[in-house]
Amino acid sequence: MAMSPTAPDAAPVKKKVDRTHWLYIAVVIAVVLGVAVGLMFPGKDGFAANLKPLGDGFVALIKMMISPVIFCTIVLGIGSIAKAKTVGKVGGLALLYFMVMSTFALGIGLVVGNLVHPGQGLNLKDATYKATQSADTTDFLLGIIPKSLLSSLTAGDVLQTLFVALLVGFALQRMGRTGRLLLDFIAQAQALVFRILIMIMWVAPIGAFGAIAAVVGATGWKAVLSLATLMIAFYITCILFIVVVLGTILKVVSGVNIFKLMKYLGREYLIIVSTSSSEAALPRLIAKMEHLGVSKPVVGVTVPTGYSFNLDGTAIYLTMASLFIASAMGQPLALGEQIGLLVFMIIASKGAAGVSGAGLATLAGGLQAHAPQLVGGVSFIVGIDRFMSEARALTNFTGNAVATVLMGTWTKEIDAAQVTEVLSGRSPFDETTMIADHGHGDGGELSVGATGAGAEEELVRA
Repeated sequence: MAMSPTAPDAAPVKKKVDRTHWLYIAVVIAVVLGVAVGLMFPGKDGFAANLKPLGDGFVALIKMMISPVIFCTIVLGIGSIAKAKTVGKVGGLALLYFMVMSTFALGIGLVVGNLVHPGQGLNLKDATYKATQSADTTDFLLGIIPKSLLSSLTAGDVLQTLFVALLVGFALQRMGRTGRLLLDFIAQAQALVFRILIMIMWVAPIGAFGAIAAVVGATGWKAVLSLATLMIAFYITCILFIVVVLGTILKVVSGVNIFKLMKYLGREYLIIVSTSSSEAALPRLIAKMEHLGVSKPVVGVTVPTGYSFNLDGTAIYLTMASLFIASAMGQPLALGEQIGLLVFMIIASKGAAGVSGAGLATLAGGLQAHAPQLVGGVSFIVGIDRFMSEARALTNFTGNAVATVLMGTWTKEIDAAQVTEVLSGRSPFDETTMIADHGHGDGGELSVGATGAGAEEELVRA
């Protein structure tokens, strides 16, 4: 009798290897090799320059996924809005805050990108894809309407895809139970799309090697310096956004110190750094926000909705990367083009944080819609995209943690005394519950099903 409980306990000891670490290491090695090859074989007609098709091929694979990624995320995003509104005040207030903060983050990215100009002087015009011919306003607006409902998904026109996705999303809102069933089907389709996207991301080391080698071969150390400048500027921008912007709002509204909140979430930050995804810490954020003193209804609405609509780090990345590509290719965007790109990114960035590679697809989609001649430049940042993913994920995660406290304060659904006790360390979080429920305590596998993003969480760990 004493031996029977022992056998089942032996199985959980074995842990699966997180293969995303191997992908990360492969990208790092590919970038280093690409820089070395570019420096050893310089020249626009040299061996390194001839490796450019490897990067172009990877970008072509990403472009292939733009329409399905945008369609699924926008349709499901509109469905989430409808669901959030059913909870009343919390949902409406959260969505308003998310849209304001995302727009603000995009604006910060534009300002920093225009001040730093990290890609200036590279003049990588040979990487340009042929641009579509310009059209007047009437032709542009009529061009948004596809020839058929399904042709938007196959024609590769991002604005047509966005238009159809909005129509489908709003139509599903009015279909009641049938609409919910169709949304579930689209959620499964999104899981398939993300699975394919993850498979494509395993080719990233090859694409990064070819792209970096070609760029460095053509420009020498100038390319390495420009890419490093972009990374450093992005990290500094994210840090300032968290400390200054989010920290100030949190202190003024809730009286909570941002550094104490971040210390409380320290274990989650380690999980995010190891997985390059804020989704990996989602179940723990829900549990910790409830332990902090925010009511369950507020946490239950704010955190899952924020993971689709409050992507501050991703917003900063999208705008800074777009401006970098434009400068690197010697075709800087005019102010009007930048604003148009910002508006598109506000919509298209929703849901881009769930899976590695979705950010690249959204970036390519934004450029495809507003500056198609710059899409080829996405290959320039393939090599460093992985290095910036941690900053994106950490900023997204912190933004959602701050938003949850703010929502609790504004709706008066937060226990101020409990917040003080928890952040002072006198009421520590019980890690054993998370080890049992979510498998994070000892670095185990992520449990799936906490929210609608569960399928994406599983894919991130696949």
